[in-house]
Amino acid sequence: MEADQDVSLREQLFHEWVRECIICSLLFSSLYLLSYMVITKFKKHADFTTVDVEDAAVNRIALWMCTFTLAVSVGAVLLLPFSIISNEVLLSMPHNYYIQWLNGSLIHGLWNLVFLFSNLSLVFLMPFAYFFTEAEGFSGSKKGVMSRVYETSVVLLLLTLLVFGILWVASAIVDDDAAGRESLYDLWEYYLPYLYSGISLFGVLLLLFCTPLGLSRMFSVTGKLLVKPRLLENLEEHLSCTAFEEAAISRKISTKASCWLNLNMEALQKRLLAIKSHRITLEMRRKASPWQRNLVYPLAMLLLLALTGISVLIVCFHVLELLIDDAAMPKGMQDSRLGKVSFSVFGPFGAAVQVILIFYLMAASVVGFYSSPFFTRLLPQKQNTTMTKIIGNCVSLLVLSSALPVFSRTLGITRFDLLGDFGRFNWLGNFYLIFLYNILFAGLTTLCLVKKFTWAMQAELIRAFGLDRLSLPVNRIRSQGKP
Repeated sequence: MEADQDVSLREQLFHEWVRECIICSLLFSSLYLLSYMVITKFKKHADFTTVDVEDAAVNRIALWMCTFTLAVSVGAVLLLPFSIISNEVLLSMPHNYYIQWLNGSLIHGLWNLVFLFSNLSLVFLMPFAYFFTEAEGFSGSKKGVMSRVYETSVVLLLLTLLVFGILWVASAIVDDDAAGRESLYDLWEYYLPYLYSGISLFGVLLLLFCTPLGLSRMFSVTGKLLVKPRLLENLEEHLSCTAFEEAAISRKISTKASCWLNLNMEALQKRLLAIKSHRITLEMRRKASPWQRNLVYPLAMLLLLALTGISVLIVCFHVLELLIDDAAMPKGMQDSRLGKVSFSVFGPFGAAVQVILIFYLMAASVVGFYSSPFFTRLLPQKQNTTMTKIIGNCVSLLVLSSALPVFSRTLGITRFDLLGDFGRFNWLGNFYLIFLYNILFAGLTTLCLVKKFTWAMQAELIRAFGLDRLSLPVNRIRSQGKP
């Protein structure tokens, strides 16, 4: 009887393992196809249709690695929202037969897989893809894809030894005891988690500076996508002036045979494209319905303002919690508490708000990343992005997305503790670092918003009252008014 029970238990565990493997495979396959469609829209087709078959094969292999990395990035973004929603579903329907597959073992497995694939992509796949596209093979060797593979492997091995050596020296300086140095020889248990802990800390610091900038830029990006209301603006007059200016520049370009005029044709072409784009925007605003013009835009701005304000209030409240309660510190969850208690005080509504805020902060961080002057050149262009730039974008998005769960838990956006190896980072237990991080985020976000709204309100008022069409600038008028 006991033997039959043991067999049935092993069969149950085996079936659960197979079911989790199938679910994880289906999820990752869907993310891989979605990532491939996204990269295909931005890649440069000339890199894959070149006459050199070898270069095309190398770019194709690098494209597969980038697609894998981007799929891991999307999975890292969905990791925390999926866990929060799963916990609320298990709370509301604990005995439902059709959601028995949604359990703590599956969630833990997803967190571990994302952590493993993130390490694999950052440490091996992306450096290999970059060196693979830049490699030409050793001098004197036979040309081909394999010669590039050999050169890339050698360069990657030397880079790995260099990085591990730097980490060994840095850790030996920080940890003075001999046991700490001996533990560095254990590659899997200490070396890679220590390396990924540093990468995660860099990603969290990058989010600290990109997210406040992105929160202020979200209003401008939304304003470009939606139709603004007409506030003291003569749209027909602007459209007529734009049409006249477009016709004048087109006439200059068409009548370039005048030998005594020195015209910069490239500058004129750029100016003509800018004016055409502005004219199309004005025509869209004229054709927009009153509901779309006067209701959608204010509601979108109010929604962005509400989400930003809620985020700042939650962070400020979390700062007070850090001073009072030690449970507010981010930490890892070892036992499976899924489906036992809600991680929000307001229940399912609070969990939904947490999920929306996590997606909103991730979108703001991406907008802020590409808006910063250091990373503006990485902004991909449709059908005109080189393979090197695609690799740089995939690495950047992976660093941001893999740090998102730690970022959200550090700021107190959610109370869902970190699972798996995400909760093993040593710096998460440093109270002063976590407290200073929350203070800096709240301060930088408030500063960026105040500066954004001040300049935006001034620009809108100047445009509304027609001061932008004056021949004299405002600064000059002010200087003339002084005694």
